[in-house]
Amino acid sequence: MKLDDLSRFIERLPFASIDHLRPLTQGHEEVILCQGKTPEQVVGIAERLVAASASFLATRAEPLHRGALAARFPRAEVGELGRTVYLPPDPEPEPTGRGTVLIVTAGTSDLPVAEEAAVTARALHNRVARLTDVGVAGIHRILTQTELLRSAAVIIVVAGMEGALPSVVGGLVPVPVIAVPTSVGYGASFGGIAALLGMLNSCASGVTVVNIDNGFGAAAAASRINHS
Repeated sequence: MKLDDLSRFIERLPFASIDHLRPLTQGHEEVILCQGKTPEQVVGIAERLVAASASFLATRAEPLHRGALAARFPRAEVGELGRTVYLPPDPEPEPTGRGTVLIVTAGTSDLPVAEEAAVTARALHNRVARLTDVGVAGIHRILTQTELLRSAAVIIVVAGMEGALPSVVGGLVPVPVIAVPTSVGYGASFGGIAALLGMLNSCASGVTVVNIDNGFGAAAAASRINHS
């Protein structure tokens, strides 16, 4: 495809250039990152995505973004915990991934990041399961869940503090593990840097790490693995 041909996939608004080629290059429609955008801009982008695909996903949506999107799209599912707004197709198709994306959290405080990952994974047509509050402070909680862990196709592990849980999970399963460090923790956690470094230094093989609090990025990677 020539560069001139690509221009027909770009819809230019005064404040955004919407990329309708994403389903071919990324496997899904463009996702709206609300951070730094006005509610009016977010709604304008969502309208164009709905016109093209009857669906949209917005992440990092603050209350004003969520309110504006809910008013414009009454059927949209607003997630306050994960700061997401998702308008599923109607009817919503069955998941197309080959297995389940399991999202594991070390603690309840990690749920906002985990929920962003869960909604994203669903929007990218994956079957999603959750395992909550099974951190290493009570390691028997995760050790009793090996059957569930080994039934998943991909596992996303969300943890703050010292970030030890992904390494533990990585030592229990034969499937890809995607680790998400969170900014949860006391002073020496350095806003998630301690967890990030702990995960990068995991002694368990097969653990991949995304950026701090990046539930969206973890779900996008998990979806590619699950659809490969």
